[in-house]
Amino acid sequence: VQLQASGGGLVQAGGSLRLSCVASGSIFSINAMRWYRQAPGKQRELVATITSGGRTNSADSVKGRFTISRDNAKKSVYLQMDELKPEDTAVYYCNANIYRDSRWCTYWGQGTLVTVSS
Repeated sequence: VQLQASGGGLVQAGGSLRLSCVASGSIFSINAMRWYRQAPGKQRELVATITSGGRTNSADSVKGRFTISRDNAKKSVYLQMDELKPEDTAVYYCNANIYRDSRWCTYWGQGTLVTVSS
């Protein structure tokens, strides 16, 4: 199983980016999918979560600016990031709880860098 994240890049403050993450491999089911981020010198933090049923939750720091969504048929999760701020600069990682080989495991994507210039 692999999670492949994409969509990062350099953007000016106030701009937008859309991150994508697709799961591939032998997958029976996907439960929660999440986006985390890690800024230089800081711990990794949870940005947003979406359940298999579509319920979402997000960190206070991104509420109203970031939107998490998913396409179960495509085994994908997205993060629409609007009104970006320099403090959003970080490597963004997708994460998913995946059922395969009769058990649930958590998988991570490789990370995609988002840089917001002031």
